[in-house]
Amino acid sequence: MRWMLLALGLLGGVSAHASTSEQRGFKVFRQVCSTCHSLDHVAYADLSGLGLTQDQIKEYAAQHQVPDGLDEDGDPKTRVARPTDLIGSPYAGEAMARMANHGSVPPDFSRRAMTQKGGVAWIVRMLQSYAEAPAGRKLPPGSYYNTAMPHGHIGMPQPLHDGQISYEDGTPATTKQMAEDLGAFLEWTARPHLAARHLVGVFVLLYLAGMYVLLLLMKRRVWSRLRQTDASRNF
Repeated sequence: MRWMLLALGLLGGVSAHASTSEQRGFKVFRQVCSTCHSLDHVAYADLSGLGLTQDQIKEYAAQHQVPDGLDEDGDPKTRVARPTDLIGSPYAGEAMARMANHGSVPPDFSRRAMTQKGGVAWIVRMLQSYAEAPAGRKLPPGSYYNTAMPHGHIGMPQPLHDGQISYEDGTPATTKQMAEDLGAFLEWTARPHLAARHLVGVFVLLYLAGMYVLLLLMKRRVWSRLRQTDASRNF
């Protein structure tokens, strides 16, 4: 099933389902979030669901390296990513991720919209809740004041700032706008094949409808012949 969905994506048959907010959210992820966060369950080819062409997908994949077993000396080696590869993590392993983030591993974005308590709405709110700590408020080392967090602090520096990226469609890249767009992208990453599944469902329904009509015609033809046979015998 996964290969069927990837094939539909590569054919560009589902790109029309992507919203402009999801597309902008992918840009936020690519330029801001991808340096720390992974997409372990999303393939480069899946990005066709956001409207990317095959050439754009190949170009984006070619900017990344993926593990490719061991070399002759037994050391890990890599190769250029292909569209069918999972996007994965920006780090070589969990140890590297912890080393770069004060002992914590940044959460994977693939299913974040479904696994985070409060869902996307909470994530969008959290991204807009950074502020200066009140006078006298002491924060743990390496943490930042954030009113959305239960204890009022978070280990991630404020990632979004007004105007830090430019949207091709001219939408002002405010912190609020980028947070909402990233939220839309996270909704998509949780179900990257949803549009393709809808398309497969349409094909299945059309197939079943065609089979129903065919069987109905065959039934009528068979019964017509049986009636003719009975009529000739009675005559």
